[in-house]
Amino acid sequence: MKLSSAIVGATAGPLDHVIDARWLMAYAAGLGETALGFFDTTRPEGIVAHPLFPVCYEWPLALLLRDRTLGDDIAPRGVHATHDLTLYRLPRAGERLRTTAVIVAVEPRTPGAYVLSRFDTVDVEGQPVSTTLYGSLYRGVACDGAPARTERSRDTSSLAGATPQATQVAPDWSASVPVAGTLAHVYSECARIWNPIHTDRAVARAAGLPDIILHGTATLALAVSAALRHAPSARAAPVTRIACRFSAMVRMPSMITVEGWVPRADIDGYTIRFQVLNDEGHAAVTRGSLVLPP
Repeated sequence: MKLSSAIVGATAGPLDHVIDARWLMAYAAGLGETALGFFDTTRPEGIVAHPLFPVCYEWPLALLLRDRTLGDDIAPRGVHATHDLTLYRLPRAGERLRTTAVIVAVEPRTPGAYVLSRFDTVDVEGQPVSTTLYGSLYRGVACDGAPARTERSRDTSSLAGATPQATQVAPDWSASVPVAGTLAHVYSECARIWNPIHTDRAVARAAGLPDIILHGTATLALAVSAALRHAPSARAAPVTRIACRFSAMVRMPSMITVEGWVPRADIDGYTIRFQVLNDEGHAAVTRGSLVLPP
């Protein structure tokens, strides 16, 4: 089974979305958030979007891109491998956004073919809101043709650099986060992200998985929430970038452990490093980075 590198440059969109308060609140609620800012529609400045909310409006473009470039035999083999989100600002309730998507890289990896897609979202005035590099790994699929990468890609592995975990420095904090047996179903509906490997056991097993697994973005969002709760109050500022690698599955019900390090000043601002362990002790999320402004 092969995936052609000629799909690099394939596009989808633009697609318009209306970001309503119901969607923003549902996403926060699905993650178990309780802070009033996520739900208080009387706030003059409006409710607050969770930093990982862009995955919600990017998903329809991901499906369109997949349908245009992958066959029915390859698509079910995909798993989320890397994520790199740049936030220029948080989306707001009531506004209209426009997203375009393009495949920017196809490369062979030991487990299969790695496909990197870029999602760019702007507001009605054309000002950038978010950019995401979303990496998928198609297990057991070979690349047909030489590896291809465009100038619009950047390697997400470079963002985290030499993380504390890589140097065996003990984390500064850890948090246990319960994962309910129904979380994938709840997240699917609240995020409006439906992929049957997360909610349909028959589909998951047909794709070679042991059972349904939690969305990678759900695991990442839970980790981001935990990291922000452990950030010093002086650093309570808008998130400007989130990146990570996904390394192991999170099954349900289970308990994940989010481990993190104190913010470190660098050229981008303050970076919080984190990782997530599943209930078997395997690293589900590695090289996690959350950047706050200076």
